[in-house]
Amino acid sequence: MIDISFEIEAEGKDEICRIIQGAALAVMEHEGCNKSVNITVVSEDDIRRINRDFRNIDRVTDVLSFPAWDGSLYDISDGFLGDIAICLRRAEEQAQEYGHSLRREIAFLTVHGMLHIFGYDHMTPEDEQVMMPLQNKILEEMGIAR
Repeated sequence: MIDISFEIEAEGKDEICRIIQGAALAVMEHEGCNKSVNITVVSEDDIRRINRDFRNIDRVTDVLSFPAWDGSLYDISDGFLGDIAICLRRAEEQAQEYGHSLRREIAFLTVHGMLHIFGYDHMTPEDEQVMMPLQNKILEEMGIAR
């Protein structure tokens, strides 16, 4: 189950929910794991606070992921994968900055966040060489090009 909530007012909530749900399901399908995740669309102030409180980084970011597991992903007894926060304003800015649609940016941030939930990372060049092509592959399979 994918629980999507909005901490802010946003135009096109239904479309945003469809994009997020499709992207999250695409990652779960790729990973062969259909469990639950909470995804919240937040303001810049909210994501900055979350980033500061949980990561000690006092700045706005686009997406944050908080996996619920410790150790083996598939040992999650309650079926809960974790939480993701997506900053809608940053998504809007980045879509414009990169010259693509908001749909593409929201899908990208959801896939990116979901991959972190599943344990992928990009902190080292080796990890990045695994995560980024996978991220692009999933988006391409969804029919979402850059």
